[in-house]
Amino acid sequence: MRAVVLPRYGGPERLALAEVETPRPAPGEVLIRVEAVGVSAGDVLVMRGEPHLVRLAFGLRRPRQPVIGRDVAGEVAAVGEGVTGFAVGDAVFAESEQGGWAEYAVVPEQYVAARPRSIDAVHAATVPVSAVTALQGLRLAGLDAGQHVLVNGASGGVGGFVVQLAKAMGAEVTGVCRGWKADHVRALGADHVIDHTRDDFTAHEGRYDVVFDLVADHPLGRTRRALKRGGTLVLSSGRGGRNLGPMGRIAAASVVSPFVPQRLRPLAAKRDGDDLAELARRIDAGEVRPVVDEVFPLERAADAARRFEAGDVRGKLVLAVR
Repeated sequence: MRAVVLPRYGGPERLALAEVETPRPAPGEVLIRVEAVGVSAGDVLVMRGEPHLVRLAFGLRRPRQPVIGRDVAGEVAAVGEGVTGFAVGDAVFAESEQGGWAEYAVVPEQYVAARPRSIDAVHAATVPVSAVTALQGLRLAGLDAGQHVLVNGASGGVGGFVVQLAKAMGAEVTGVCRGWKADHVRALGADHVIDHTRDDFTAHEGRYDVVFDLVADHPLGRTRRALKRGGTLVLSSGRGGRNLGPMGRIAAASVVSPFVPQRLRPLAAKRDGDDLAELARRIDAGEVRPVVDEVFPLERAADAARRFEAGDVRGKLVLAVR
């Protein structure tokens, strides 16, 4: 099968299209004939091998799994022994551990769900990592209808889903983004938009019940000031040094949280097929609309990675495999 391989950590120039062996499903696994795969921040972190903490999980000198990619959508090509929830030909989407930037990927059954009926594979491939992260983060925040949520990084893959899911849950939503992306964030349902090049949301002291921070562009103490007393700061992704990346900020939040009047909640999203099934229902009900910025053929995966790193994406980038 064709796959995008990463023989060594580095920039997009390290990515190459190659012929590799088609995987076989082990017991409890589903082999997916991939039609489209999303491009996520985690893919680029693994590609770069930075922060260096990433290498503890994926390989110190080179990736143990040379095919990266997690957001897959396609149809079931085969099932392993013991799989009962899916059959050959079923339209599905899933979050793989890695191995998604390829024509076939194997995923444990519990991380696979039936694809939303109302969208195609390209749009379905935007959902697994980003929308599951958004859903689990809002759950972690304990969001209630009528509360005011600020989303820092509202125009990106995760942020766009946070905006839509929070609105579906009855919240008032403020999105933070660059000014030229404001119309996009409003179209997702945001009630208010802050252009971070003109206005500092941390100056709006005590305004928000929940801050969902996907950027980490302010010190933790300043970000916390935007919260009401008893409010919740959800920390997901963001910037950091070459060694620890966002984990340094997350560790600091865990230490500080017991001593401040707000809740600081680091988010470590987990693969979950039940969450994918819930998101499929919400998409088919019209509550959530996946947004595709640009589609690249598989052989242009390096161009997709460059575009992602340029930071001018609204929604998600997708690789079309077939």
